Amino acid sequence: MPDTYAEFAAALDALAWQVELGVDEAICEEPVNRFEAPKPEPVAKEQPAAQTFAKPPKVDEIAVARETGQAVAQACLDLDALQAAIASFDGCELKKGARNTVFSDGLRGAHVMIIGEAPGREEDSQGKPFVGRSGQLLDRMVAAIGLTRMAENPEEAVYITNVIPWRPPQNRDPSADETAMMRPFLMRHIELAQPKAILLMGNAATRTVLETTAGITRMRGKWADVSGIPALPMLHPAALLRNPMSKKDAWADLLALRAKLDGK
Repeated sequence: MPDTYAEFAAALDALAWQVELGVDEAICEEPVNRFEAPKPEPVAKEQPAAQTFAKPPKVDEIAVARETGQAVAQACLDLDALQAAIASFDGCELKKGARNTVFSDGLRGAHVMIIGEAPGREEDSQGKPFVGRSGQLLDRMVAAIGLTRMAENPEEAVYITNVIPWRPPQNRDPSADETAMMRPFLMRHIELAQPKAILLMGNAATRTVLETTAGITRMRGKWADVSGIPALPMLHPAALLRNPMSKKDAWADLLALRAKLDGK
């Protein structure tokens, strides 16, 4: 474009003069061969496809631990072997924070097997189930119907264990994953102990053994079958310490157990 009006006017006059001479098109400095085939478009070089690696499937560690526990538990032929197998089982994280593996107490071969929830501080310290306040109340409860963990006669004795053999931190309730993981050991424990009747103390024991989601207040006092063995859910002694008014329900359940043992 011209920079000044004078240059613009001069360019316009030159254009008008060329038009007057008959110029009707502009010619490039180099001739154009209009019969020449068009040059092909340059082909973009293909980039190698990025390698993708499939993510390995997520491992369900709880399921693996449960399957491992199932195989280990079924391989145990007596209670000593089961106790050793549980003590060496590393699938449950609770073991890392516990002092002791709490396996059982009372007479092996007793007609009554009592299953609680998990060890507390006293139980973890002594390595035996139900030795704290709840355990002392439990001893008085079973003594009221003629049973004791100290008896040498199976008909008068109780055999005590828990769903979980290791103390949960801060005495919290065991999680569903933890109880599911240890259930194969517990069920094998029942098979090897072969009691005449089972007392399921509280929610954890009832839900784990009977595989139910119902709470203990709904299940207590109702007999169930566990591999051919009658099992009676009842309130945990710890619940009775918190709510003494529930002791009448516990007494009714103890009388039902006594009647069952007496064949009534």
